[in-house]
Amino acid sequence: MKINLFSAGMLTASLLFSVPTPAQITPDYATLIEQAYQKFKLNHDGKVADYIPALATYSPDNFAITLATVDGKIYQVGDVKKAFPMESLSKVFTLALAMKQRGPQVVLDKLGANATGLPFNSGLAVVLTKGAPENPLVNAGAMSTVSLIEAENKTARWNKILDNLNAWADASLTVNKPVFQSEMATNQHNLALAMLMNSYNSFYGDPRETVEIYTRQCSVDITVEQLAKMGAVLANGGKSPFNGRQLLNESYVPEMAIAGLYNGSGKWLYRVGLPAKSGVGGGMVAVVPGRYAIAVYSPPLDEAGNSVRAQQTIEYVADATQANLFMAH
Repeated sequence: MKINLFSAGMLTASLLFSVPTPAQITPDYATLIEQAYQKFKLNHDGKVADYIPALATYSPDNFAITLATVDGKIYQVGDVKKAFPMESLSKVFTLALAMKQRGPQVVLDKLGANATGLPFNSGLAVVLTKGAPENPLVNAGAMSTVSLIEAENKTARWNKILDNLNAWADASLTVNKPVFQSEMATNQHNLALAMLMNSYNSFYGDPRETVEIYTRQCSVDITVEQLAKMGAVLANGGKSPFNGRQLLNESYVPEMAIAGLYNGSGKWLYRVGLPAKSGVGGGMVAVVPGRYAIAVYSPPLDEAGNSVRAQQTIEYVADATQANLFMAH
């Protein structure tokens, strides 16, 4: 059965990517992010992820903020030169590549667009849906997305994924080898998810090969500036304000609103009203269509796996700039 782009959870798309009114005045972004940095830098809530051993080595004090506007301006503060693994942040951009290759409707029909209501690495969600991933931003759906990428072989598939990430980030990104090796040594659960989906005929490539590529994708290092630039592409209707490339024909990644923050997505959307995506490496990006993207790096996570300081920072800046897409300003 076809999933209409504006049905069910996708109904939010028309709101999430609307253009702001001309009456909005450009805020003092530099001052705002400095205020946020000073306000939250001493917050020690949360815990650095340790289920992937390499992630446990990152300092909980790391904290950086970058805001990138749709006209190519950059504002930043904090540990902006420190790189961190993308982890689940990478899911959004590989999903965009799959949609570009195959068309959004084909991808949505295969992967779904519903919040599972279960943890991001849940096998129960796969069983309950008889193999349908339901969502491309949880682990099962993200691995299925990787298996959908059109390529001649394993090497070509990886190169296409990395080239795509490079184009969005306007940079030459690299894999963090210690993180990759650590994840490969501890990714039995993801492999089990891939095998489970394959048993339901809802996987589109070799499970072991796909899990390896997916793990490599999650291990790509990035800075907050690069992440903010990636978000700015979404804020700018799919065109990079930094290299001028049209990376999407239209902004069709509203799943960020549906499940970008795992089990915390509903509360986030209700409270802040912005599409956002997080990763257990401590990174998070939020998009204000037609205006800006803001990226934050801070490793300590809440119980849902989202950076504590990142959520606080983005909410602070969003409130100050009247960015909630569901509020009349």
